[in-house]
Amino acid sequence: MAEQLSFKHFYTVEYRPGEDEQINYRAYKRRRHMYEGESAECECVDCNCDPCECSDWRADMGPDGGGYSTSDAESLGEKLSISSRLKLSRSIRRNKAKIAMGRKRAARRFASKDVLDRRARKAAYKMFYNKITKGIPKDKLSPQRKQSIEDRLKKPAFQGRINKISRKLVKDVRKKEMARKRA
Repeated sequence: MAEQLSFKHFYTVEYRPGEDEQINYRAYKRRRHMYEGESAECECVDCNCDPCECSDWRADMGPDGGGYSTSDAESLGEKLSISSRLKLSRSIRRNKAKIAMGRKRAARRFASKDVLDRRARKAAYKMFYNKITKGIPKDKLSPQRKQSIEDRLKKPAFQGRINKISRKLVKDVRKKEMARKRA
């Protein structure tokens, strides 16, 4: 009768002696990626931290124990770290063909109500941004100035105004979409 092989039969060095073989496997993978020239970011399901920055790579696993992804950080209003920004950049570069195909498919369909609401909100945000900067383009502003404007627009008083204007802009965005589909 053949013995069932596990991962420990295929590697010689035990990176974390006395630990579970899954933890050893992840340590082996991280170590291998470090020497291949890629980033040493943890690719496991337990966490998304960088073992070089974090001494205990399993310590910061988020409130539910599942770790944070970059989309979670953005939804919580947190700024992306440099390593997560690079990771996002790599994933977008890797999936650029899929993204382009999705964009083409979406262009053929009429935008849903959620998409129209999002576009209207973006237009309202842009309107307030331009009002604050007095028409100065974003690329002419310093990073500090951009950040201060964004912080100002995130305040509840501005959010209420943005929501109010975006509700009024939905009909204009819908007309624009209908004109695009007719053309």
